[in-house]
Amino acid sequence: MAEAGDMVAPSKSATQRVDSSMIPLVIAFTKKVCVVGAVYFAGYMNWSMAWFICPIVLSVLRDQWRKESDIRRTWAKVSAMTSDKDLVLARVNELPAWVFFPDIERAEWLNRILIQVWPNVNKYARAIIKDSIEPNVAESLANYKLYGFKFERVILGSIPPRIGGVKVYDKNLSRNEIIMDIDLFYAGDCDITFLLKGIRGGIKDFQIHGMLRVVMKPLITSMPLVGGLQVFFLNNPTIDFNLVGAVDILDMPGFSDVLRRAIVEQVANMMVLPNKLPIKLSDEVPSHDLKMPEPEGVLRIHVVEAKNLMKKDIGMLGKGKSDPYTLITVGAQQFRTKTIDNTVNPKWDYWCEAQISSRKRQCVFAELWDWDPGFPGAQNDDFLGRCSVEISTVVKKGQLDTWLTLEQAKHGMVHLRLTWYKLSSNTADLQAAIQETQLLCVSGMSTAVLTMFIDSCKSLPNARTQSKPDPYLVINVGKRTENSSVQLRTSDPVYEIGYTFLVGNPENDTIHFKVMDQKTATQIGALDYNLSGLLSKENLYIESQPFVLQRAGPESKIILSMSLKILKEAEPESESNADSNSETLSVGSAQQDPPASIASDSPAKKIPGEESDRTSDIITTDNFLKDSTGEPIEEKLPEAIVPQAFSSPALDSLRGSPKLLHRTPSTTSSAGEAGLGRIQMTFRYAVHRQRLVVIVHKIANIPLKDPTNIPDPYVKLYLLPGRSKESKRKTVVVKDNCNPTYDETFEYIMSQGEFNSQSLEVTVASQKGFFAGGSPVIGQVVIELGELYLTEPKTMWMDLRPERN
Repeated sequence: MAEAGDMVAPSKSATQRVDSSMIPLVIAFTKKVCVVGAVYFAGYMNWSMAWFICPIVLSVLRDQWRKESDIRRTWAKVSAMTSDKDLVLARVNELPAWVFFPDIERAEWLNRILIQVWPNVNKYARAIIKDSIEPNVAESLANYKLYGFKFERVILGSIPPRIGGVKVYDKNLSRNEIIMDIDLFYAGDCDITFLLKGIRGGIKDFQIHGMLRVVMKPLITSMPLVGGLQVFFLNNPTIDFNLVGAVDILDMPGFSDVLRRAIVEQVANMMVLPNKLPIKLSDEVPSHDLKMPEPEGVLRIHVVEAKNLMKKDIGMLGKGKSDPYTLITVGAQQFRTKTIDNTVNPKWDYWCEAQISSRKRQCVFAELWDWDPGFPGAQNDDFLGRCSVEISTVVKKGQLDTWLTLEQAKHGMVHLRLTWYKLSSNTADLQAAIQETQLLCVSGMSTAVLTMFIDSCKSLPNARTQSKPDPYLVINVGKRTENSSVQLRTSDPVYEIGYTFLVGNPENDTIHFKVMDQKTATQIGALDYNLSGLLSKENLYIESQPFVLQRAGPESKIILSMSLKILKEAEPESESNADSNSETLSVGSAQQDPPASIASDSPAKKIPGEESDRTSDIITTDNFLKDSTGEPIEEKLPEAIVPQAFSSPALDSLRGSPKLLHRTPSTTSSAGEAGLGRIQMTFRYAVHRQRLVVIVHKIANIPLKDPTNIPDPYVKLYLLPGRSKESKRKTVVVKDNCNPTYDETFEYIMSQGEFNSQSLEVTVASQKGFFAGGSPVIGQVVIELGELYLTEPKTMWMDLRPERN
């Protein structure tokens, strides 16, 4: 019997092996039959080959996009789990913020603390996602006819966020607050499952990266010494994720944009300026002190026009024109111009206004797109370029009227006008603001800012079902309407929520409050308040004042705090008040109005400890050290003024001993050492924005060899090594001129490591018509970027030399 049993067991295992080996054969056979059957059916139906080619092309494109996304997410996860030391040794592109920015400190100790507390933070974050984000995402997806969104499982994983550096502000602050910026990077191994229209999907490898600001205020005398926190992103963070499950088929360009946009919108609505996430730490602090919005001012933006945009539409004879529009983004606020059809030189004349809550680090981003029809909600449009301006630059000047060169585009420029308005409590400024908006003749412009804090409602009437209501508020000011969260089954709901509204004319405008019951969809209370009543209050402010609700019970009230501020156009800041920090430099510069700090005749700055004041605006060009006027410097280069981040063999050789340099003519009346002319340019490196800004001003004294053949000069730029098309920049052509003026601005996005290792090739050529046989080169100069020592903008004249072979 034992032998029989032993004989049976091997036979069963052998059968299982045979069955398991047959499964792949059956699957392969089934696939072949399906392919042959599909081809036969298509031939039988006389279908076009496009039915096969299109799915294959889409599949290949999707696989390539997924491969690039997977590589990017894998590198991000590796960076999140790597220490600062290993990260510095590994890759320049993933260096932490403290490497690039000298005012940002290392936070490795804080990363170790995050590892310990991450399990507890994990539970808190799950509650926020379930209670706050889920209903908002469901509402956002409902706009695209996608209903039934619900989180089933939320696991944030074991990898905590990583902090690349911390900056604590210690200047121009109130004694009652602490402000710090945190370079936050999260690339976790999360596992989030959700339902959408009955289909189960999931999100893995969720990543977010941005500059997070934490404001600790007010400071109190009892523990925990800080009354509360305000947490928010200065600008929209970068968000990426990987779709899994049944919705994996949507994880491709276009289709995944719908879900991605919904998530970005919800993050922006929660904690991207002007929205803040308040956290109350002490009962001693009134809620309105922490949760009432506090804008610093208003930025009025005028998108005038654009020129020389790329052609993206396909016409009968090749590429036609474009249908451009512009998206203006300031934090979570986004504005869109109208679409101008069939042009590369659109004129929009579009006006908008943005609330500014942090003028030091916020930026205005402008993206230009070519409109194309397609799937609703997906990104069907073609990208035409982008540019940005730091708001601190506008605050310094009061007004900024500038043409900006578009980044990530072969060519194109956009014309922006920006005006900074500060907030005033003086009612005498109101008439001037009203007159200004009337002169603009533009509808929708504002004269004041209204901030409010809704504390609670008291003694609301019961619903029609005689049960306690589920009340929420609908607030309307002008054309803007806001809905509060729903408080379930209560007659005394507590909201503690703040809003900010732009007001057209506070003498005539009215705030409309409605208290709605979600259960019955009926109105159970209302209040209309004329803003003119605030104009008679001291400092235009009321605090925690109860108002009787209309169309409700006799005891029904709403408790409000409100503040009104008048918009007043700001004057340019004086030099003594201007912040000298390099972070305030604008990324985009006005071509017709370059900043005074980069003017070629700027006064020399004396270096402390030096007897001579000739060591100003030191630059290095073609192995010669010169000042901003072109005159060579013979003094010893002080070691103290050469930071290690900008060290190079050329600068190292100058440390420790004086060097007599060859003199070259310093006046622009000469044609340079090679007799080919001279070129004036400005360079600056915006450290916080990781951008090299190059301004081509003019060329002087191009030699005229043939009076009958005057050159048509232009300037083209390439980054070396490589000389790729992506790094090519080109000025306009100036006809028949030996002393052309351009004043054109170009930008390159590059890290500190790339800045120190690359060169800029500047070539001056002449364009003499279509049949002239090409563009002969007049002269060339190659600048080693690492030797420019760009701690501040540098303007210089350089001698053109023969073209390098």
